[in-house]
Amino acid sequence: MNLRHTLMCAALSALALTAALAGRASADDISGAGATFPYPIYAKWAEAYKAQTGIGLNYQSIGSGGGIKQIEASTVTFGASDKPLEAADLKTNGLVQWPMIIGGVVPVVNIPGVKPGDLQLDGPTLAAIFLGDVTRWNDPAIKKLNPSLNLPKLDIAPVTRSDGSGTNFLFTNYLSKVSPSFLQKIGANTSVQWPVGIGAKGNEGVANQTTQTSGAIGYVEYAYVKQTHMVYARMINHDGKYVVPEAKAFQAAAANADWAKAEGYYLILTDQAGSASWPITGASFILMHADSKDANTLAALKFFDWAYRSGTKMAEDLDYVPIPDSVSKLVEKTWTDSLKVNGKAAWPAK
Repeated sequence: MNLRHTLMCAALSALALTAALAGRASADDISGAGATFPYPIYAKWAEAYKAQTGIGLNYQSIGSGGGIKQIEASTVTFGASDKPLEAADLKTNGLVQWPMIIGGVVPVVNIPGVKPGDLQLDGPTLAAIFLGDVTRWNDPAIKKLNPSLNLPKLDIAPVTRSDGSGTNFLFTNYLSKVSPSFLQKIGANTSVQWPVGIGAKGNEGVANQTTQTSGAIGYVEYAYVKQTHMVYARMINHDGKYVVPEAKAFQAAAANADWAKAEGYYLILTDQAGSASWPITGASFILMHADSKDANTLAALKFFDWAYRSGTKMAEDLDYVPIPDSVSKLVEKTWTDSLKVNGKAAWPAK
């Protein structure tokens, strides 16, 4: 079975699960929408939780921008975003947020003869590629980082996110930190104007487009890399060390995160210090109304509580980093202190 076929099967399976969850949705089911970054683990958790409780999750993997819009419009019980909202934005929109899972964004390539981990990149060179300043795989800037790799004289085809997404935010946030030119010309946001490249929707779309395009380079959440055996690049991190994308590298980047001091849990984990840290690491966040009118608010909180307590192994199997117990306890206190349903305390569960 070739890579393209594997990827298509994985994408179809994900779509089938979404359709099945939506098709069986009932008044008791939980509705959510947003980030594609955590979709693989949310789908896995949803399947297990449904089997245990009979309660389903109808999650629309539409990108962080769409998730923020839907929760602001109260069309879903919760939104999901990989770009945390700042405290002022939360207050303005009457929202509460908390981290649900941690993972990594990974450059993926389609270069003839190049296998996973063969290619080495640093942040400034990666930024130059997506600025359109480095246009061929045998460019001296890339050859300098890969002196023993036989790179072809092949045009680089950047693949970018066309939808507003937290994956975009994490990727552009990192590139803005390591490249003054990228910061000036593009900047960090969920949706940016890319000067070059092919646009694709969602992590799924970027993964699919990258595997279909010779010379392509894209960026996706690591679960998509792992599930479909994509060709990833190693990265030079903040401390100048080459690292591969894996759970322990994401854990290293998150190790010094002080969630207790982060107002509204606003914390960005890109370009963290540490010799083992993966440079494009980030958390995915849940957004809910501080005073919800949605009758399924408590059901959603029970699902998130279950995921914190019982979903660790499933998350680790997909190389996500579960939220530490100390942080989940902080989150539960946030639920108790800050969440209501029709003016009444939403948590703890009665």
